[in-house]
Amino acid sequence: MKKISVIAILSALVAPAYGATVSRIDVSGNQRMDAESIRILSDVKIGDNVGDMRTNAIAKKLESSGYFSKIDVRMSGNVLKINITEAPTINMVTVEGNDEVSTDDLKKEIRTKERTSYDASVIGADVQRMLTIYQRKGFFGTKIEPKRIELPDNRVNVVYEITEGHPTWITDIDFEGNKEFSDRTLRGEILSREHAWWRFMTQFDTFDEDRIQYDGQMLRQFYLRNGYVDFNVTDTSGTFTPDRQYYSVVFTVTEGDQYDFGKLSIDNPFDDIPTDVLQDVIVMSSGDTYNVDKVDETMSALRSAVADYGYAFITVEPIPTKNEDDKTIDLKFKIEKSNRVYLNTINILGNVRTFDTVIEHLIPMRAGDPFSLQTIEEGRQKLMRTRYFKDVQMVPTRVADSNMMNLDIRVEEQPTGELSGGFGWSNINGFMVDAGITENNFMGRGQIVQLRGSIAEYQKQALFSFTEPYLFGRALSGGFDVSYTMYDYSSLGSFGYDRDSLTIAGRMGWRLTDHWTQSLRLSASFDQNYDIQVDSGWQKANLYTLSTNFRYHNLDTNFAQNTHTGVVANLGIAYTGFGGTESFMRYSGDIIGMVKFWDDRWQLRSSLDFGYIQPLEDDYISRVYRYFLGGESLRGFDVAGVGSRNWAYDTYALGGLWKINGSTQLNFPIFIPDEYQIKGFVFMDYGILGKPPSVEDYYPANMHLPQYKNHIDDNLRTSAGVGIYWNTPMGPMNFSWGWPLKMTKYDREQRFLLSFETQF
Repeated sequence: MKKISVIAILSALVAPAYGATVSRIDVSGNQRMDAESIRILSDVKIGDNVGDMRTNAIAKKLESSGYFSKIDVRMSGNVLKINITEAPTINMVTVEGNDEVSTDDLKKEIRTKERTSYDASVIGADVQRMLTIYQRKGFFGTKIEPKRIELPDNRVNVVYEITEGHPTWITDIDFEGNKEFSDRTLRGEILSREHAWWRFMTQFDTFDEDRIQYDGQMLRQFYLRNGYVDFNVTDTSGTFTPDRQYYSVVFTVTEGDQYDFGKLSIDNPFDDIPTDVLQDVIVMSSGDTYNVDKVDETMSALRSAVADYGYAFITVEPIPTKNEDDKTIDLKFKIEKSNRVYLNTINILGNVRTFDTVIEHLIPMRAGDPFSLQTIEEGRQKLMRTRYFKDVQMVPTRVADSNMMNLDIRVEEQPTGELSGGFGWSNINGFMVDAGITENNFMGRGQIVQLRGSIAEYQKQALFSFTEPYLFGRALSGGFDVSYTMYDYSSLGSFGYDRDSLTIAGRMGWRLTDHWTQSLRLSASFDQNYDIQVDSGWQKANLYTLSTNFRYHNLDTNFAQNTHTGVVANLGIAYTGFGGTESFMRYSGDIIGMVKFWDDRWQLRSSLDFGYIQPLEDDYISRVYRYFLGGESLRGFDVAGVGSRNWAYDTYALGGLWKINGSTQLNFPIFIPDEYQIKGFVFMDYGILGKPPSVEDYYPANMHLPQYKNHIDDNLRTSAGVGIYWNTPMGPMNFSWGWPLKMTKYDREQRFLLSFETQF
């Protein structure tokens, strides 16, 4: 009897493990999904042996499908019973409460879609991905709560309710271990900034883990530029406040010793390249403080110099030798030899709209030329500067078993039309609104077509312009302009005249050297002038002018600081006559010299401008065509506020037949961080305005008192002042305060000057 009981018990225990053979599969609880689909999802067939382990596996498999919220799987005899409760269908997915991140950007991270089954695990993953986006923008305190709103017919709406709060601001940036450079200096060398109310236009004062890591690399580059080759960031630690709204970071550094450059040499394997030519491109000297940027510049210069001799794909390896005794580093630049290579074919790919000939004109290399990486990069830069293309890639490939290279120029075109508008204000023209349309690659031929109009308080203008950059298939630009301008200067400052002018002009231009260009212009102006001082009503004037201009441009620019070193100059000669109402020669020129220094954050700028009008055949030069000084050309004085004046109309300037004016200005950083591009400046302006035609020097014969004598002079005027330059996101603004140092009693002062212009 006992034996039988033990066997029965063992059989009862073993039976669930081994299961039973399925003879039928019953499905219940389904509403939308048919029973056969559920049987297929369960992966069970008639005749399978199913026990407890298998029923658990079936339940997990059905659960992983995401279609069901409740699942019960069990064997009843030889019948597998599957009872399910279908997951609700998602009717709508919405996001609420987001301001800092757009809904479109958030929905790109949401995997929960309409007309799919509700799955809590997928929704949880959606929340984490959206939180990651907020954390990248510095909003570590953001909370996202998914809400499920029940609807009839087993449907739900999913709403992600977002509470953004304010960004996680960086309150403190500190350094440990630095002795050679202050905390303030090091803070200026990294991207991250301590939070302040006036940093509302940047996000560098919000916490970003990737940016903090990049800051460590920037610190290393800064120290390597200053000779500290053993520098290292040993630790970057930070702490959040409990609510994760504020963050403090500490960079722990080891500086090491400062090193200078020692012996500099070149391992030159080429017999046909003089070593002294390569030595000349080394940008540093022995004894200079070690600077990793100069090492990189020298490597690039050596590659370019060797490539100009036709050797492509060379490698330049700097081999340093550290001398601990005198704290110097010897550098040998080892050049790996290669054979001379030539261009075989140049293939232009990807241009659907732009003609091949336009691209060929822009690139400086041709098939058969020696292969030069510098020339190829120069061509790529020229193509990118046209703004015809979103991207330009130069892809060289070697021709098998030869010293020839094929070059594929792969371009990605972009829209070249511009619809623009703008507003601004200046002391000369007052408030201005303008609009225009420009096509920079007309019909794919590289031609420029522009239509523009502007309305200002004292000036209105309409302009149509056409430019062909490669006239007759040569590097010769040509074009024409048609403009109509209305000057309402009778009530502005010291001008005292109105003028309507229709001008039609043709022009050509060409490059003389890398830095010199020349242009030629023929124009006809049909004017209507009204001069208050003449008081003879509107007078017609036709001017026909032939002019040429020489331009010199050679600048080294730091675009981040908007500072320059170099010279820009113009020299122009113009003849007006050809049977017009007035005839004269006009000579003009200007030169601007600039020097950037102290980490390129300071700039000294000096300019000189001159002009001279020579009447022909003793012809009279109307006042509207003379020179005037004041306003932006001589700060501290009103527009046309200096120079000779008529005895009866001392409100208005007579203008001069020549002028010389210039300025010296020092731009410097102020306490506001560089990213706001706000700089202060001090200046000194000077100018001399020549006398008007001698016929202007009169007064009525019956007036013999000194106060009625004309104020005719060509004396020197000077001024000095201070100002603020702000390169705003909408355009540059200049605020300046000038004080005349040398003036006459009839000059007009204007202490404050504001100019502002923008494009959008």
